[in-house]
Amino acid sequence: MELRQLVYFIEVAKHKNITKASEEMHISQPALSKSIIALEDELGTPLIIRTNKAIELTDAGEVLLKYAVKMTSVLDEMYQSISDLTNLSMGQINIGLPPFIGSLFFPKVLAKFHHTYPNIKLDITEYGGARVVKSVEEGEIELGVAVQPLDEQAFNVYPIVKEEMKLVVHKDHPLALKEEVHIRDLRNEEFIFYHEEFALNEIIRNHFLIMAGYEPKILFKSTQWDLMSEMVEANLGVTILPQSICNRLYAKDIEIISLRPTIMWRLAVITKKGRYISNAGRTFIDFILKEPL
Repeated sequence: MELRQLVYFIEVAKHKNITKASEEMHISQPALSKSIIALEDELGTPLIIRTNKAIELTDAGEVLLKYAVKMTSVLDEMYQSISDLTNLSMGQINIGLPPFIGSLFFPKVLAKFHHTYPNIKLDITEYGGARVVKSVEEGEIELGVAVQPLDEQAFNVYPIVKEEMKLVVHKDHPLALKEEVHIRDLRNEEFIFYHEEFALNEIIRNHFLIMAGYEPKILFKSTQWDLMSEMVEANLGVTILPQSICNRLYAKDIEIISLRPTIMWRLAVITKKGRYISNAGRTFIDFILKEPL
């Protein structure tokens, strides 16, 4: 038994006339009659009663019609579900976001994406940058947002943000009146620093080592940029924060200073090379690349 035969049977039952059904489906009357006879032979019982005026269903025909409608309905649902996925009417995306980055850039972007694709579920996991990279590599999450540089042999990398890191000091700090500071002049400063789970921890430490020949003195480590800035405001030390975060600092007791050599903060969406990325995932990447952060 073929689904095509069931569709033909439903049309015959609907029109109660083989000629009208054949015209509706654009097939020949003999071909349609042959399909019905084949069903009757397979089931071993008559399905229709042919009269001069119309066709009536037998009891077996009524049973077949009920199940044929159910089966074709399920088939239609399958096609619709696949079409919905292809057309992004539904789906799910697993995204890894570092807390710094998530709170800074993504609320508005995610809101706009949800408004555009309301039936796509966003499953967001907050990890530090290093763990986001590992989770994408191990297949735990489909895509993540991480700090560059990244291994482009292992990941597809889609840059989304590029901005300078700034030195943040208390207003009474000796450096507060300067417009820019070289990192070699920060040798004796105590830093409010990033926790090890953040990629910025290693990036900034390596920058100091390479450009000035020393590691910064770390007084305290945090995973929260607001706490880092508040500790600077309390005159407990200095810190280095991205420009976007500095733009949110309204405290009157701090100063924001340019660094030389410049430390760049570069963010990218990443996916694992060789892994299948869902249509929803690919569309999210396209969306965020077009959407200003």
